[in-house]
Amino acid sequence: MYKLLKHFLKDYKFQLIAGPLCKLLEAVFELIVPLVMASIIDVGIVHKDTDYIIKMGLLMILLGIVGLGSALVCQYNASVASQGCGTKIRNALFEHINSLSHKELDALGTPSLITRMTNDINQVQNAVAMLIRLVIRAPFLVIGAMIMAMTINLQLSLIFFAAAFLIAWVLYLVMSKSVPFFKTMQKKLDRISLFSRENLSGNRVIRAFSKQKQEESRFDSITEDLSKTSIRVGKLSALLSPVTYVITNLAIAAIVWFGAQKADGGSVLSGDIIALVNYMTQILLAMIVVANLVVLFTKASASAARINEVFAAKSSVEEKTTADLSISPDKNTPVIQFSSVSFSYGKGKNALDSIDFSIPRGTVTGIIGGTGSGKSTLIRLIPRFYDATQGEILVDGIHVREYPFELLRKKIGIVPQQSVLFSGSIRDNLKWQKQNASDTEIWEALEIAQAKDFVQDNPMGLNRQVVQGGKNFSGGQRQRLCIARAIVSMPEILILDDSFSALDFATDAALRKALREKTKDMTVLIVSQRCSTIKNADQILVMDDGILAGKGTHRNLFKTCSVYREICLSQLEKEEVNR
Repeated sequence: MYKLLKHFLKDYKFQLIAGPLCKLLEAVFELIVPLVMASIIDVGIVHKDTDYIIKMGLLMILLGIVGLGSALVCQYNASVASQGCGTKIRNALFEHINSLSHKELDALGTPSLITRMTNDINQVQNAVAMLIRLVIRAPFLVIGAMIMAMTINLQLSLIFFAAAFLIAWVLYLVMSKSVPFFKTMQKKLDRISLFSRENLSGNRVIRAFSKQKQEESRFDSITEDLSKTSIRVGKLSALLSPVTYVITNLAIAAIVWFGAQKADGGSVLSGDIIALVNYMTQILLAMIVVANLVVLFTKASASAARINEVFAAKSSVEEKTTADLSISPDKNTPVIQFSSVSFSYGKGKNALDSIDFSIPRGTVTGIIGGTGSGKSTLIRLIPRFYDATQGEILVDGIHVREYPFELLRKKIGIVPQQSVLFSGSIRDNLKWQKQNASDTEIWEALEIAQAKDFVQDNPMGLNRQVVQGGKNFSGGQRQRLCIARAIVSMPEILILDDSFSALDFATDAALRKALREKTKDMTVLIVSQRCSTIKNADQILVMDDGILAGKGTHRNLFKTCSVYREICLSQLEKEEVNR
């Protein structure tokens, strides 16, 4: 946690100094109050000096006002530092997460990242606030109260040392038992976050299968698990108050008992006994604060470790340069070329093995294969969402690793399998790749994507709002809007990753026709499981269990590639195959 806070608190040095100093001043005044009270009893009340009582009473009010002012200033500094630090950590963490490749994001998991961005950073924020407000004040009060007790009566102060030792021993026992549970609780919060996210995003599927009761039961089981752990920690923590209060009250009783005997002998005044009781109470309260701080900092330390785990994750896809490249390929240079490319998601079998092909400029390439054959993995290597394990991938004759991310991805318009739209207007969504796109360019892209009609039919047109995830559009409409978003910037390479799956055959055909006629200079890659979608492509790549089983035109592959022939015959009649 120290490493994390050192980096993000460097801009709040003033608050880190001014806040504790103000709290220290408040603690000093708090230690003076029992002495003033003792003076009022021993001097004012005993001698019936009303003026003295009023004067000391006004002094106590002044001490209270100054202490309150100091506490407010400290609270303000604590808020500025904690909220500012939390904001900086959150922004830096979000930026770092966006710099990670798909491999790291897959390993960390979305639900866990959300928990770290919210709950864990909140824990660190609270720790910073308490660090400024109480870390100096609580120990100072304990030590200060003991010293003040020693100045009043050295023999009675031994009761303070005994009580403080016993309270500290109880705190240690309770904390040592409860602290290990806090990391476990954070992991269980991750599980709840994962389950909640899955259920909320898959709510329609759950309802379709009438699995509400079953999912409720599973959720109850997960929350019950967290609840049991929390209750276990709560039971341990609950011992703190009664045990410490018993020790403190016994100490107060001892002070009163022995103090009364000394008062009879005249060695201790009545006011001194009251002051000693007040100091004992201050020690109790300070010790309880220390216990709560131990719990808070333990939670924050566990959270900081989880945050640092994300910061420690380095992208496996590194950007070599951010400078623009001078690219001037001739017409014969393939737009995309794979040379002996293999790829693995981790240990075990390769997802792709020894892939070789090239794609000429301005052509349409279809990629087909069974489920899990490696189609999507193949096209994810082109924009460097992942890096190939072996081999070379060239775009315009230059290795993709030599490109700056921004330049490479500006050349590519990609429509992923899952149609993702973001909250805002249709216009906002379609300007993602080209921020200065005109409405004319947007309507042209919508026309190519066969989305113009349903956008135009709505009175709001391009201003129509998209709810979270685009749930106010059908699956086919979302796909067409995503295709239009990729086309708006007229990229050199357009990758459609199974992006026609929700379209009817007529719309599918119309879209392919529009792409061929209106994007002649664009190189198009169409990943599909439909033969009819890629049948007329200039080149077809057939994937089978991570290897390239065949490449060529539809007619050649049907004759020479058994995998392709099997796929075609499973979807088309023999007459349709030869059309």
